[in-house]
Amino acid sequence: MATYHGAKCKQCRRHGMKLFLKGQRCSTDKCAFERRAYGPGEHGNTRRRRRATEYGMQLREKQKAKRIYGILERQFRNYYTKADRETGMTGANLICLLERRLDSVVYRMGFAPSRAAARELIVHGHFQVNGGKVDIPSYQLKAGDEIIVKERSQRIPEIRMAVDLKAGVGTVEWLELDPKKFVGRVLELPARDQIPTPINEQLIVNFYSR
Repeated sequence: MATYHGAKCKQCRRHGMKLFLKGQRCSTDKCAFERRAYGPGEHGNTRRRRRATEYGMQLREKQKAKRIYGILERQFRNYYTKADRETGMTGANLICLLERRLDSVVYRMGFAPSRAAARELIVHGHFQVNGGKVDIPSYQLKAGDEIIVKERSQRIPEIRMAVDLKAGVGTVEWLELDPKKFVGRVLELPARDQIPTPINEQLIVNFYSR
């Protein structure tokens, strides 16, 4: 799967649910899924749809996970291989590895309105991890790691707006955010039930286990 440069809202419509790929826009009336909650294309709104096969459902779930986290096939397959080698449930391990990426944690903490925005801000060097500069979106965070927005970067409107919005709703329970200091901390490694991502990871495991 090459890098997707088309309309992100089409991806949400293709999967029949909001993937929140465009940040706050997805929570407004401007969201395309609110106006057209059916598949894209000429026949997207027709009643007659072919019944999905078992393979088709597994493939669709894998594609959905890749689009939510914004990664390509080779990298996704590497995450699956690593998850399969770890102890515990492979599917849960996979989701936890994806969630511990720096870009995903920056998004969860509210330092960016979307994962795509988080990747761009990280690459541009606006964040530090444990006091050192990290500009790799796929950097794997550990329990106790501290994420800091650089002082000069705290004035960026995109970061300030995202932090202000997140401060009112809080973060997931395995993360801690201090919005006044622009500092976040990984309290513990997440368990699968602590990750509010609408993915059926068992279908992904079944896909790669064929």
